[in-house]
Amino acid sequence: MVLLFTPPTVLADKTSVSINAPASAAPGSEITIRVTATHSANNFLHYTDWLSIMVNGKEIARWNYTRTHKPESNVFTREIKFVVNEPLELKAEGHCNMHGSKGPATANVAIAPAAE
Repeated sequence: MVLLFTPPTVLADKTSVSINAPASAAPGSEITIRVTATHSANNFLHYTDWLSIMVNGKEIARWNYTRTHKPESNVFTREIKFVVNEPLELKAEGHCNMHGSKGPATANVAIAPAAE
């Protein structure tokens, strides 16, 4: 009964993301980039339908989901390895099939100064 009288926007949820990556790395080193997505419901009608990671404006990883192949939980993490050869601007975003995205998360990875 409560659902019938609750405005749809109260129940709506957009997918949000956060990025975990080192603040700096030595040139030629491999880093791990972790993206955590949060979405209040992942059921057959309402779910995160994609998650993407971009480095310096180029998509380097994308996970697509469907109603039969949804993320494993409401909060899930994906990770990739990436070799650092220049300063990196990271951007990640997730998307709900019904309500969209809360917007991208960003992070930067600087080139670590050379050891003396």
